[in-house]
Amino acid sequence: MALLQIFDKLLQFPLFQGMSRDDLEIVAGHTRFGFQKQSAGKTVVKSGDTCNQLYFLINGSLKVRSFADDYGYLVEEQISAPYILQLESIFGYYQRYTRDFVAQTDVNFLTLDKEEVVRLTEDFLVFRLNMVNHFATQTQKQMRQVWSRAPQSLEDRLVRFFTQHCLYPAGHKVFNILMTRLAEEVNDSRLNVSRILNDMQYRGLIVLSRGKIEIPQLERLLYTK
Repeated sequence: MALLQIFDKLLQFPLFQGMSRDDLEIVAGHTRFGFQKQSAGKTVVKSGDTCNQLYFLINGSLKVRSFADDYGYLVEEQISAPYILQLESIFGYYQRYTRDFVAQTDVNFLTLDKEEVVRLTEDFLVFRLNMVNHFATQTQKQMRQVWSRAPQSLEDRLVRFFTQHCLYPAGHKVFNILMTRLAEEVNDSRLNVSRILNDMQYRGLIVLSRGKIEIPQLERLLYTK
């Protein structure tokens, strides 16, 4: 990929925003970026794979599959470029991917080995601050959830379950989960959960099928009552 193309692509990602043009030119010209293509349907990374490099999605879209610890249910959603695959997994005590990323369309990535990421954090203050801001923001969001008011109805508990298990609180989602398991997760009876879900389907918020809940637009659950 040409230097100018790399320069333009880097500007799409928060890690490089705020850097001066001179610094970005140095990054684009002196950093060992890889370039990877994957055709639609191909798996990019799987849950459990070691995270020893960053994948910067620069074109196309991915299907993301997230699993419960016991694999009792999974969530499918779509992520489009620009996007970094699980930046948080390259550091910390568990340096592995926790989701499957599968090419929804033909996709292109810039890749960056962990050694290069460490070097960028050492050499460029803005890059280092952007990295810290990313991790701090994630931590603050998780801490705020603990102190948010408890849902006041079963429907509210279901909506919270759906939103908390997604990477992004909008767009199309598919929950592959049995009604009995969902009832356990929201601490209510299967009958009550079924009743609320069928009402949500009647209102056009979800589509039910055996072992599957399709949510055409997750944001509608947050703003439609």
